[in-house]
Amino acid sequence: MEIIKIRYTFRHKGSGNIEMKWYSIGQLEERAAAKLSPVFSDEYELISRDLFTGLKDKNGRMIYDRDIWDIGRRFQVEFEEDRCGYFPFANDGGCGCCADEVYQPYEGDIIGNIYENPNLLEAAEE
Repeated sequence: MEIIKIRYTFRHKGSGNIEMKWYSIGQLEERAAAKLSPVFSDEYELISRDLFTGLKDKNGRMIYDRDIWDIGRRFQVEFEEDRCGYFPFANDGGCGCCADEVYQPYEGDIIGNIYENPNLLEAAEE
């Protein structure tokens, strides 16, 4: 069974810099969050908690919710409750997969995420 992992995304209140930290549930249960990293302080604003999907891209990189996935076309990875899984979504909110187009994680690359690289999805629309 794959370990449950969470990616935390923070914004520094003074500089606006984005910081990301990755933790397993075991690490979070082991000690208080404030002792894990300085980002768990009043100097930072929590932007998002993103779960590891349990999938890896063709290079073995872990895929998290809200990552940007490139399979020749760029998509944002999102969890869809109705279908109980993670799927690629186009920037317009439409599902990036259809019945005749089923993509596997190993077919593409994770090239960033919507917090550090929002321009990657914008560039894909042009």
